[in-house]
Amino acid sequence: MAKVGEKSGGGKKGLKRKAAAEEPQETAVSGDGTAEGGVQPPKAAAFPPGFSISEIKNKQRRHLMFTRWKQQQRKEKLAAKKKLKKEREALGDKAPPKPIPKTIDNQRVYDETIVDPNDEEVAYDEATDEFASYFNRQTSPKILITTSDRPHGRTVRLCEQLSTVIPNSHVYYRRGLALKKIIPQCISRDFTDLIVINEDRKIPNGLILSHLPHGPTAHFKMSSVRLRKEIKRRGKDPTEHKPEVILNNFTTRLGHSIGRMFASLFPHDPQFIGRQVATFHNQRDYIFFRFHRYIFKSEKKVGIQELGPRFTLKLRSLQKGTFDSKYGEYEWVHKPREMDTSRRKFHL
Repeated sequence: MAKVGEKSGGGKKGLKRKAAAEEPQETAVSGDGTAEGGVQPPKAAAFPPGFSISEIKNKQRRHLMFTRWKQQQRKEKLAAKKKLKKEREALGDKAPPKPIPKTIDNQRVYDETIVDPNDEEVAYDEATDEFASYFNRQTSPKILITTSDRPHGRTVRLCEQLSTVIPNSHVYYRRGLALKKIIPQCISRDFTDLIVINEDRKIPNGLILSHLPHGPTAHFKMSSVRLRKEIKRRGKDPTEHKPEVILNNFTTRLGHSIGRMFASLFPHDPQFIGRQVATFHNQRDYIFFRFHRYIFKSEKKVGIQELGPRFTLKLRSLQKGTFDSKYGEYEWVHKPREMDTSRRKFHL
């Protein structure tokens, strides 16, 4: 009678022999890719047509295959670039011009309200609008900066730093006083603009800009706020020189109105000796504010150093007259479901 474990193959030793027999034998491969003896090595399994990497169930294997695919794509792209570069060098001056890459900005949907610089109607409107007295040098800016009721430290510091950017600006803290009561007091004290910074959960999230005494009033959503201490490699605190102002890419009638509102905050005749510049850059209806100091290193090179603060604005509404949330007449209101139907359509 046979004992337990005494099977054909000798128990564990038999199992080892069987596993060794099933293991593939190593074959030396020559330099041309053929195995010694003329035997071809097994080829990598190719995916069937229409197969997607996302169909691989194993997460690690799927990630590995996707990484290899991305690397192959980069190699092919780099090889195509090198080939094109050699062809252009061979052609020399006869080489065709480089193609302009497609972006959301240059594929923008045509807007009928884009302003022509030579349009007489636009020139007449700007000569008679609410900002005409500023651009005709009849008034000089005087700005009041305030906050929402009972502000926290971050909002207060933003107001203080903003007052160092805008000359002739004054910071006042609200103590339960409504905006409708603040505006008549500003007008009586010859303020030309009112800036209100709102906050939510101790974070600045909104800005109201009202031009006095007859408006208009713009409401912006504020995001990506960075104070001076939070900016890496920032320069020293700004001086009291009047800064230069750059308004970039405000092309429509609405964009012109917003750009003129920002321009009317700063006095005429900037002091170039201070080498300070405030920039309002509009890109895809987001207005990026930056404050820099520049220096000319040579005739062709310029160095810039950010001073802060920085933030991003998104226009929510433009209202005629001064702030009136109940009976105010709105020139433009952002309606996401109706206006944001295309990524290539912009309003500023």
